[in-house]
Amino acid sequence: MDTVTRRRFLLASGVAGAGALAAGGIASVTSGQLFGEAAKNPLPSDANVLVLVTLYGGNDGLNTVIPYADPAYHDARPDIAYTDSEVLKLSDGLGLNPALKGMASLWKNNQLAIVRGVGYPSPDFSHFRSMDIWQTASPSRPVPSGWIGRWLDASGDDPVRALNIGSVLPPAAVGTRCTAAALDAGGRGELRPQLASAVTGLGTAETGETASDGVVRTSYRNERTVSKTFAPVLSPTATKPGTGARAGGHSGQSSNALAQQLDFVGRCIKAKVPTRVYLVSLGGFDTHANEKATQQQLLSVLDEGVSGFLTDMAKDPNGKKVVLAAYSEFGRRVAANASDGTDHGTAGPMFVAGTPVRGGFYGDQPSLKNLDDGNMKADVDFRAVYGELLHRVLDADPHRVLDTVPNELGFLT
Repeated sequence: MDTVTRRRFLLASGVAGAGALAAGGIASVTSGQLFGEAAKNPLPSDANVLVLVTLYGGNDGLNTVIPYADPAYHDARPDIAYTDSEVLKLSDGLGLNPALKGMASLWKNNQLAIVRGVGYPSPDFSHFRSMDIWQTASPSRPVPSGWIGRWLDASGDDPVRALNIGSVLPPAAVGTRCTAAALDAGGRGELRPQLASAVTGLGTAETGETASDGVVRTSYRNERTVSKTFAPVLSPTATKPGTGARAGGHSGQSSNALAQQLDFVGRCIKAKVPTRVYLVSLGGFDTHANEKATQQQLLSVLDEGVSGFLTDMAKDPNGKKVVLAAYSEFGRRVAANASDGTDHGTAGPMFVAGTPVRGGFYGDQPSLKNLDDGNMKADVDFRAVYGELLHRVLDADPHRVLDTVPNELGFLT
C-alpha cells in the first residue's frame, strides 16, 4: 500500500480505529483454524488464566457485601438497607446481597475471596478518571498504558496472550508496545478479500515510520494472527455466544450479556487457546436513584454469569486454573440520597474467585462512623490485589508493571 495513503488512513482511524477494524475482522472469520493453532501452541496444562470483570458505573459495595449487623448501616440508609433476614449471611456480621446466591455457594466451597475496603489514595469521584486510575494502576499521575498492557510489554509480543471481549479496547489492555486483542464475539460474516488484503498491507513495515505508526501497524498485523486463532470458535459450526453451560449447568440461549461473554471465554479455555488474560465487563451501576431494585437486578446478572462460568470451569482440566477478579471504579457514599439511591463514593469490595483461591475475607471492614466527608476510608490499595494476580496467576514480576507493590494479601494458593 502507498505510504502516504496508508499514513492518511492511520491518521483518520488512529489506534482505536485499527482495533475496531481488527475486531470486525476477527468476528467475521469462519475458517476452521483455531483448534489447529491450539494444537500447535496450546495453553500449557500448568498455566493459570486470569479473567477480569469490570463493573462500570461504581457499584455500591455496602449493598453488595452488607454489614447487616451494624446499626450505622441501617441509620444511614433507612429505605434502601437490607435486613438481616434478607441477606445471605457469611460471617463477621456481613452478608451478600440476596441476588448473589451463586457467589454464596462459592463462598461455602472456599472458592470466593472478598477483599474489603479496596481503593487508592486521594480518591477521585469522576467515573472516567477513577476508572482510568484503576485500569492504568497509576493513582498519582495519568499514564498512557494500562497494567495489563504493561504486562504484555514485559512478557512478549504474542497478540493472543490477552483478549478483550468487545470491539473497543479498555485502557487496561493497552501497552506502549503491545495491546490485547479486541474481539466482538457476537460478530458474523467474513472479511471481503479486498479488505483482508488491505489489512495485511497496513500491517507491513515501512521505512521512516514513527513509533506511533509502528504501534498501529502491529495492531493490523496482529489482526491476521488473532483471526486465525479464534476463527473456529466464531464459526457457524461452533457454539454461539450465549449457548452451552450456564448457571447450574443448564444449557440453552442466555439473555445475560455477561454470561454470553464468559461462555465465549470458557470455550476458548477448553480449546486450550494460549490466552492468559480475558477482559469482560458489565455496566449500569451508577445508581443515583431507586437503587435497590436496579442494583439487585445487575448483581443477579453478575451472579449468573460468574457462578455459571466457574461451575463450568471446575469440570474442565484447563478451567481448574482459572482465577476471576471483579472490581468497580469506586463504591458509593455511606448515606442514601433523597432519591433512594447513593452518590459516588470511595472504598468498595473486590471479588476474587476460582479453584486456586483461598476463600475468606481479606482486609478490614471500613468503619461506618470514622468517615472522610461521608465516605469510607480504604484499607487496601488495589495494587496489592493486582500485584498478587500478576505474581501468582501470570507468573510475572509485579515491580515491572506497577509503580507501587504493596504486600500480598494471600488469597491465592
